[in-house]
Amino acid sequence: MRIGLLTGGGDCPGLNAAIRAVVKQGLGEYGHSIIGFRNGWKGVVDGDVMPLERQHIRNVLPVGGTLLGTARFHPREEDGSMEAVLATLEAERIEALICIGGDGTLHAASRVADAGVKIVAIPKTIDNDVAGTDLSIGYHTAVNIAAEAIDRIHTTAESHNRVMVIEVMGRHAGWIAVNAGIAGGAEIVLAPEEPFDMDKIIKFLKHRHKAHANFSIVVVAEGAHAVPGSSMEYEVQLGKYGEIVAGAIGERVATEIQTRTGFDTRLTVLGHVQRGGSPTTTDRILGSRFGVAAVDAITRGESNVMTALRGEEVVLVPLPEVAGKVKAVPADLLRTARALA
Repeated sequence: MRIGLLTGGGDCPGLNAAIRAVVKQGLGEYGHSIIGFRNGWKGVVDGDVMPLERQHIRNVLPVGGTLLGTARFHPREEDGSMEAVLATLEAERIEALICIGGDGTLHAASRVADAGVKIVAIPKTIDNDVAGTDLSIGYHTAVNIAAEAIDRIHTTAESHNRVMVIEVMGRHAGWIAVNAGIAGGAEIVLAPEEPFDMDKIIKFLKHRHKAHANFSIVVVAEGAHAVPGSSMEYEVQLGKYGEIVAGAIGERVATEIQTRTGFDTRLTVLGHVQRGGSPTTTDRILGSRFGVAAVDAITRGESNVMTALRGEEVVLVPLPEVAGKVKAVPADLLRTARALA
């Protein structure tokens, strides 16, 4: 069987572990041919392929990013790219496709599956917001990087009697902000799931600094936003391609805090630091398990499904049930972050 493989959307640690697993399981266990597409769905549209053999996956397990490259590109019917995808798959004699990606890539995969292509998807995103799975490739590394950054910033905040605002990624869900905030001992965590009231934040900080502390850590997800009609009017700032402008909400929160309290307040935007570097053992193992499971599923004739971690087991879930949906941080985890302020 000729199996196509692509990585789409933003890069993250653990992708190469999944690619390696697909190649080793596909070649070694079943004798399949694995055909990689460079730069995600764009590579499928352009017919940009690279056959993957064992020599391509040597020593890639600890390497971040993706050896296939990636792009934020999704096939659309209106610009003819969907037809180009189907034409490339036919020309390359691809019998099934493994797509590794986040919400956008998986939504595109579901549409391609609807067109008759056999597809198994693998969830990856540092935001951990893909529905249907407990964990996505890349999240564990990203939240560890964020927690370590908070640890480092903590000592500076205390030494200089400052409020330190730390902006982390998370457009639609605050998994990184909430868990890194809890792990790093942040006083305030702002996540997209719960609009914040700046008046309450200011009141809390003034009381804290007057009563028992001379510094504070505020963690802000990039998609956090204020309560509509509150004293801080703010709309999420978007860039040319619909992406959130890094640092926009963090800068606004830091400015509001310093202006209203008079406390020396500084901003740190972690940005793409969260995406890079060597994957943790958790992401290496998760990527490997998902890769093996995806090849096994395709060999059994499964299609239009996604690998998912449920507890300790890797299972398959119907792709249409999860594609395009967001997994929000549960209320009890948000409550824990508030309780530890």
